[in-house]
Amino acid sequence: MSNDTLYLIFFGGLVPLVYIAYILGRNRASNMRSLGIKMHSQPDQYGWFVALYTGLPVIMLGVTGVFLYLFGIDAVPPHMLVVASLTIGAISLLVLVKNVNGKTKARDLIESFIKGVLIFAAFVSVLTTFGILFSIIFETIHFFQRESLWNFLTGTQWNPDAAFLEGAGRADALNSSSTFGAVPIFAGTFYITAIAMAVAIPIGVFSAIYLSEYASPKARNRVKPALEILAGIPTVVYGFFAAITVAPLIVEMFGFVGISASFRSALGAGIVMGIMIVPIIASLSDDVISSVPQNMRNGSLALGMNKAETIKFVVLPSAMPGIIAAVLLGVSRALGETMIVVMAASLRPNLSWNFLDDMTTVTVKIVESLVGDQAFDSSLTLSAFALGFVLFVVTLLINIVSIYMIRKFHAKYKVSNL
Repeated sequence: MSNDTLYLIFFGGLVPLVYIAYILGRNRASNMRSLGIKMHSQPDQYGWFVALYTGLPVIMLGVTGVFLYLFGIDAVPPHMLVVASLTIGAISLLVLVKNVNGKTKARDLIESFIKGVLIFAAFVSVLTTFGILFSIIFETIHFFQRESLWNFLTGTQWNPDAAFLEGAGRADALNSSSTFGAVPIFAGTFYITAIAMAVAIPIGVFSAIYLSEYASPKARNRVKPALEILAGIPTVVYGFFAAITVAPLIVEMFGFVGISASFRSALGAGIVMGIMIVPIIASLSDDVISSVPQNMRNGSLALGMNKAETIKFVVLPSAMPGIIAAVLLGVSRALGETMIVVMAASLRPNLSWNFLDDMTTVTVKIVESLVGDQAFDSSLTLSAFALGFVLFVVTLLINIVSIYMIRKFHAKYKVSNL
């Protein structure tokens, strides 16, 4: 029996079983109420109680069987597992319907069920995060067992070609040894991110201030959807825009004043990346600024401040924690961008302060390290995990600093309003 047939039987039996459980539970509660028995909950709540706790053991047993199958444990035949789960569900249905009475706290049991589902979802999220972290750490350890940690963190030369030849069994074809100095890669990442945020933060925050404080409802309803369209454009389209439009424009502008610029530069990638991040910062900041109570604005105006002073000294300090969170989300988006950098800033690690030079980022080198014919346990492939781990640590530190700043603004705002 094929897996598709088993899935069809499983869900084809589960859905009617849950529906029948709801109908029987609700009807039994309605009949008991019509007989004058005082019920703890409403009839619909008894129906949902019976339905949820009928489907729960069926789903749990089915999920357990799937996990056993994924790990290669198939002691119980799949068709027997499907039959057993539906049988347990039918038995649960009969027991639950029989035990429905006035003392059954269906409403509280439904709340407990929902709370359990939410706790399980949170647990899965945390477990997934730790799973990702541990998988990166283990491969990173393998990489640093081969290569020098100090050279990786302080070296200025990224030359993995020898590692590729070693992985292909042709180490004698290249006389130079492989080097994995990641400083140029991280320098390019932070440089391009800084340019992007220099573009995105002013435009995004000023756009949010206009939309929330100055724009009429009609203008807001037109401008904000148009601004948010930018968030839905694929990054490869931004890459085309950077390579075809922005890069030639930068070359012409700097060439006009006698400065040579490359068609692949950190400036072009940073500008386009900043444009991509603008709707993220603008939309979130607009929501935060709009949530500041109107009576605070009215109080400031009543004390003699004009509108600009009210925004500067009252609205923005109140909304600053949310604005910082929006900026942090934009930074994370910039750190993880790949396609714009590939198409507008090149693949070459280059340690330079000149924003008109070509350079690359961590995510680009991760992709480059994971593609090709080299073995998975080669130094070149494992370097992707080391780069990802360092980027993870950097992002974690940024989050810690941002949380500290958010709490500081919260504390300052509370003290100033005592």
